[in-house]
Amino acid sequence: MKNTYFDLIDQSYYFPQEGFDLKEGYLTFHGISLKYLIEKYGTPFKLVYLPRIGDQIKKARNLFNRAIKKYNYNGSYNYCYCTKCCHFSHVVKSALKEKVHLETSSSFDIDLIFKLYEEGAVDTAVIIVHNGYKTEDYLQKIIKLNQLGFKNSILVLDSKSEIQRVKKYAAAYKDTLKIGIRIAIDEEPQSAYYTSRLGIRPAEILDFYKEEIEPDDNISLKMVHFFVDSGIKDTVYYWGEFQKAIKLFVQLKDLCPDIKALNLGGGFPIRNNLGFDYDYEYMINEIVSNIKTACTEAKIEEPDIFTEFGKYTVGESGAIIFSVLEQKQQNDREIWYMVDNSLMNTIPDAWSILEKFIMLPVNKWHNEYTKVNIGGISCDHSDYYNSEDFNQQLFLPSYSPEDKEPLYVGFFHTGAYQDSISGYGGIKHCLIPAPKLIIIDRDAKGNVIDTVYRQEQTVDEMLSILGY
Repeated sequence: MKNTYFDLIDQSYYFPQEGFDLKEGYLTFHGISLKYLIEKYGTPFKLVYLPRIGDQIKKARNLFNRAIKKYNYNGSYNYCYCTKCCHFSHVVKSALKEKVHLETSSSFDIDLIFKLYEEGAVDTAVIIVHNGYKTEDYLQKIIKLNQLGFKNSILVLDSKSEIQRVKKYAAAYKDTLKIGIRIAIDEEPQSAYYTSRLGIRPAEILDFYKEEIEPDDNISLKMVHFFVDSGIKDTVYYWGEFQKAIKLFVQLKDLCPDIKALNLGGGFPIRNNLGFDYDYEYMINEIVSNIKTACTEAKIEEPDIFTEFGKYTVGESGAIIFSVLEQKQQNDREIWYMVDNSLMNTIPDAWSILEKFIMLPVNKWHNEYTKVNIGGISCDHSDYYNSEDFNQQLFLPSYSPEDKEPLYVGFFHTGAYQDSISGYGGIKHCLIPAPKLIIIDRDAKGNVIDTVYRQEQTVDEMLSILGY
């Protein structure tokens, strides 16, 4: 019986696999030597591998366009990047290089678009879908975008009460304002509440359109927005909500021929374990064929399909690398590997919503493996990580404290939401600083370019924020 860590992984999964391989005993990530980065920058550090963003966009776009051709679908496919998922300029600009459209969720997202426009990184032809609660400030900035020439801006109504404020601004705008309607869906059975707080009840939408939207020449309904928070998954729940949304779209289209778009909010899942198995092509084919069938039966034209992919776009581009500082034997069975930062600060999704990530050692793959818990250096009870999504046990190579080289551990596919939730560059739990952030790209010849976006926070930076 072989019991090295490499043998454990090799016997349990297909390895190497996309994004992960070994080179001279050290893990590589998308072909990048993590040993090289560790030796150059030290740990802990976060990294963003920008080429992965373009790869994800191209994969989804190609699969949708192939399905559109396969089913003789007459609408187009439009890929939107959700800026709230990761606001960093290097991420958004990488997505924009692939000619994506954008989705905003607050007035502050539009300030970001103003900056991109000033820099020439985005032009007025882009489609911008505006979700979220429409404050006065948000509405004013949407109008300003339209006045700048962003005529493909679509304001999605999140509640019936927003329509009066929208009408006021549309009348002052003196041009037709494009709007959408978000459908309130039923949440999954295990949810704490039955119906989503977002969107308008399906039973009210048809009357709402006839009474508030149809008579007003200053607004034009262009989009129906359907969003499932748990994402696009092959489940009875998802397909049930999907079919209800398609039925409502058909009814609205009969009343309003101007509707051109169906927005499938909710993203594709990303790989969060080495045994991840999701058939993207099957799901996309099912989506396109079901919309096509419904429209053919109702004798209406097929809508342009929109998706809003945030986590799918950027999640697999990110990683965080730690050193193990110490191993602690706390009882007869539990071993703790203590790493050189706080897990609550660096991967808050693992603490707050029990999200799982791919966790692998960088080195010592030919050592024996052992069951472990991983602990952060804060004093908080919750600062730990001890199971994978695919396996309720966590294994890492064993090592001797006398080893010259420490054990290095990486959490992968952490590129979505972690910095947004923990607050990049702000005050952290126990004042443990945010790690340095490294951006990795490739030039036209495929050569690796690595640069430090920002060094680890200093004590003075944090104390200054706190007024010291």
